[in-house]
Amino acid sequence: MENKSKANTFIGFAIRARKFRVGMNAVQTLKSINLLIVCKSASENTQNEALKVANKYHCPLVVTVKENLEDITHRENAKVMAVADKALAKAILENIENDFIVKN
Repeated sequence: MENKSKANTFIGFAIRARKFRVGMNAVQTLKSINLLIVCKSASENTQNEALKVANKYHCPLVVTVKENLEDITHRENAKVMAVADKALAKAILENIENDFIVKN
């Protein structure tokens, strides 16, 4: 059995509750974003664009350290994910540990 971190578990809750979007274009369609997650394997251009979106929505931006985002979300080629639920975003941020780095 795989040993998942608490942050990854809360990301799974956000996915099951459908309080998320994956992909830069989908993220930018949301009215509010509470947390933005970028994959460690994303290009520098994608990371810079994600930083602009995080600044626009005044939300934290975190980057994965250990796993790729597509392994966490089980979505192919996932490089950017937005969490649109305040409580889940707070829970993810509180349980980051060594799996993510807060960028802003």
